[in-house]
Amino acid sequence: MDTHVIAAGLPALGWALHGGVLLRRLATARRDPLTGLHTRAGWTARAERLIAKHPEALVLLVDLDDFKAINDTHGHAAGDAVLAATADRLATWCGRHGIAARLGGDEFAAIVDNLGAVNLFDLWSALDTPVTHNGNVVPVSASIGYSSPEDLPVPTLTDALSAADASMYAAKGHGRRNTR
Repeated sequence: MDTHVIAAGLPALGWALHGGVLLRRLATARRDPLTGLHTRAGWTARAERLIAKHPEALVLLVDLDDFKAINDTHGHAAGDAVLAATADRLATWCGRHGIAARLGGDEFAAIVDNLGAVNLFDLWSALDTPVTHNGNVVPVSASIGYSSPEDLPVPTLTDALSAADASMYAAKGHGRRNTR
C-alpha cells in the first residue's frame, strides 16, 4: 500500500478513536458507577423528552428510610448492596415504560409513561424487601412520592419533581414505608 495513503489516513483514524473514547467517557459520566442507573444529568434530559411526548407520565421520587442506620449497623458495603438492589428493583419496575436514576445518596427518581403497565403497590413491595449481604438480612424500606405533570399548573419536570418531593415528605410524615 502506498505510504502517502497511509499517512493521509492516520489523522482520520486518530480522530475516530478519540471520538469513540470521548463518547464512552460521556456515557460513563451519565451513569452512576455503583448502581448503573442514570445520574441526574442523564436522567433529566431523557425525562424531559418523555414528558414532552407523554404529559400524563408519572414522576416518582424514592427515598430510602433510615439509610444511615443501615450503614452504621451493617457497614458501608451492606449500604452499597442496598443501593444496588434498590436501583435494580426500580429499573425492573420501570421496565420499558420508563427510566430510573440515582439522584445521589439514597435518593432515586423514575418516570414512567404508561401508567396502565405499572403498579405503585408492586414498586413499594419490591422496595420493602430485605437485602441479604454476607449472610445478614438487611431490612429495607422506602418512602415514595409521585406526581403527574398534566395535573400541575405548569407541566414541567422541575414542577413535577417538586410536587413528588412534597408528596414523598408527606408520606414520611405518615410514618416510614409509605407511598403518597
